[in-house]
Amino acid sequence: MDHFLYHNGTLHAEDVAIPDIAEAVGTPFYVYSTATLTRHYQLFAEALSPLPHLVCFAIKSLSNVAVLKTLGNLGAGMDVVSGGEYLRAKAAGVPGDRIVFSGVGKTRDEMRLALTGGIRQFNVESEPEMRALSEVAVSLGVTAPITIRVNPDVDARTHEKIATGKKENKFGIPIARASEVYAEAARLPGLQVIGIDVHIGSQLTELEPFEQAYLKVADLTRRLRSEGHTITRLDLGGGLGIPYERSNSAPPLPTDYGALIKRTVGDLGCEIEIEPGRLISGNAGILVSKVIYVKNGEGRDFMILDAAMNDLVRPSMYGAHHDIIPVAEPPVATPTQEFDVVGPVCETGDTFAKGRDLPLVAEGDLVAFRSAGAYGAVMASEYNTRPLIPEVLVHGDHFAVIRARPSFDEILNRDTIPSWL
Repeated sequence: MDHFLYHNGTLHAEDVAIPDIAEAVGTPFYVYSTATLTRHYQLFAEALSPLPHLVCFAIKSLSNVAVLKTLGNLGAGMDVVSGGEYLRAKAAGVPGDRIVFSGVGKTRDEMRLALTGGIRQFNVESEPEMRALSEVAVSLGVTAPITIRVNPDVDARTHEKIATGKKENKFGIPIARASEVYAEAARLPGLQVIGIDVHIGSQLTELEPFEQAYLKVADLTRRLRSEGHTITRLDLGGGLGIPYERSNSAPPLPTDYGALIKRTVGDLGCEIEIEPGRLISGNAGILVSKVIYVKNGEGRDFMILDAAMNDLVRPSMYGAHHDIIPVAEPPVATPTQEFDVVGPVCETGDTFAKGRDLPLVAEGDLVAFRSAGAYGAVMASEYNTRPLIPEVLVHGDHFAVIRARPSFDEILNRDTIPSWL
């Protein structure tokens, strides 16, 4: 469920008409719904109750500080994968004891940043990283709480570029080597082993892969405890998918996911952490664009928009589907036509959809890409010297620009010309 609905023939974000935002900020732009963000976070929190738990929002899915503050004020923790994301979480007012640091390539500078600024735990992904963290912690005279990310070799049955739990993926240590790696961690100074971390991928549409992975984690917990380790926290990652195509069957609900967690690891007496991103933010945002031209080609027609692959790269990078709808609600029985929906970037890959059956539109009409809140603005670029587009947050009948579109002067002034030129 989201809060982008037609009212009196016009698409609204909560109680704000999309054309009103377009008039104020220009197109294209992203707009996010506070009510949807809130509801989706609360669904996860309720699904894990009464287990001790922390829902850590995966910042990589949507990193605007206003969005992070919205979730942080609800009690959410944050899952970060870079020093920059850590600083965003802190800027949003999230305390260090609710920030989890993940990622395969943490640098010593990032480790120092988190250890001095406060951190809930590091999810360590390799032995070299573990040794580096020990050195940094000792140099600062502090102890770093850690989990170790294990790779369970479970096929998440998702897109190959977002699968993370198979042995050929770069993430974590092989679960078969967990005992020896945990033994080394226990010997290293400056580290405190507190738990286990696992994350098998993103946009999962069925629960079976989660169950396979979590049962392996449960067995590992018992084994590590028998070997003398204190395991009090299980970080189970994220990855639950969303319905990008309304015509398809819906992925499992957070309530089903929560029941699975209770069934597989709920008897271990551990605090549970999960790191959802897409399911909280994906349907909480849309991308709004304007039709520049409708072009009749040979054997196909093109809807050319002012949004492009640099604004929303998922269709080009992953072949991803986003429902595209007109902002003005089409009357019943409105004629439709097949379009290739494209942007103005000088790339054939700048294509959002091919042969998509859509209501007839005209130059200047507004359209919206649904389910664009996750991995939309965060993956945008200024390719073709196209400014990053505004982000807007709606709360009831109010809206605010939470990231402005830079001017061309601001973009050009970031470049410097060397003295010899």
